[in-house]
Amino acid sequence: MTDRLPPLNALRAFESAARHLSFKKAAAELHVTAAAVSHQIKALEDYLGFPLFRRLTRALELTNEAQLMLPKLREGFACLAAAIARVREAEGDGRLTVIAPPSFTTRWLMPRLNRFTTAHPNIELHLASSVQMIDDSEAAATGDAVRPDAPGDAPGVTIRFGSGRYPGMQVDRLFRPYYVPVCSPRLLEGELHLDTPWDLRSHTLIHDDSIPDRAERPRWETWLQTAKVEGVDASRGPHFSDASLALQAAIDGLGVALGLRPLVDDDVAEGRLVVPFDLALPTNFAFYLVAEEAVGRLPAVEAFRRWLLDEAAGVPNREAPGTRPAAEAA
Repeated sequence: MTDRLPPLNALRAFESAARHLSFKKAAAELHVTAAAVSHQIKALEDYLGFPLFRRLTRALELTNEAQLMLPKLREGFACLAAAIARVREAEGDGRLTVIAPPSFTTRWLMPRLNRFTTAHPNIELHLASSVQMIDDSEAAATGDAVRPDAPGDAPGVTIRFGSGRYPGMQVDRLFRPYYVPVCSPRLLEGELHLDTPWDLRSHTLIHDDSIPDRAERPRWETWLQTAKVEGVDASRGPHFSDASLALQAAIDGLGVALGLRPLVDDDVAEGRLVVPFDLALPTNFAFYLVAEEAVGRLPAVEAFRRWLLDEAAGVPNREAPGTRPAAEAA
């Protein structure tokens, strides 16, 4: 037997007859004659090389081979029906699932999202955050992008913080952020000075461990080397597995964190955080919009893509004063 699939009409006739255990009822369902159903099933049996039904006096009975084949065949038809329904739904504005890193979602995307929902009120948006959208060492090396599980078969896209190497996917770079020290304004007004990087010796260092790849994490050791500061234990201070928790700790006055700009820009603009030293640490990662090629052509996805790229275009594409490549700083 070749690798080619049997004719679809024959498979449909078999599935219907197997469900009803009747050629006559299958014929009524498929709007053909019982003889046509019998002919399709005979052709399928000849193709497969084994019988599918035991033809009894007044009934049909499935053979063992047919019983083995039927569940996967029904699963295949269900997948075909879901694919068609998905495309038909996407012909209008439809639904859209977006999965992004937690800190990006809360600190950059959410404050802007109202502009998208206002411009596209007919798109039913499903927004989720996941640390899986941050590349680990294996994903950075292999370009293995996590495909989103879209609720209700809605088309799904991801926003990833990573290398940008996602073979077979439609990829748009949004922006490459950079790290700067951030803290509560209260720390600048306290008894402990924070006028120069050397003053960090008297303050708590907050560590963000949300990036799985240790080589890509923001490291106080690297920043202090860049600032030419000695005598500071770069490993001391609390560690957080969520970047938003690390930033909230800084907002609450616990210490000084390394925050991503532009993700912290709203906090700085509204006075929750300040940047005590304008010395930035670049990253090898950037934020990317990632979608399967077929999904990227759907109207809801294309509308979100155009909007997101317009929003990202407003992010200054420059490095902050004092920035040096991480390789030079290490």
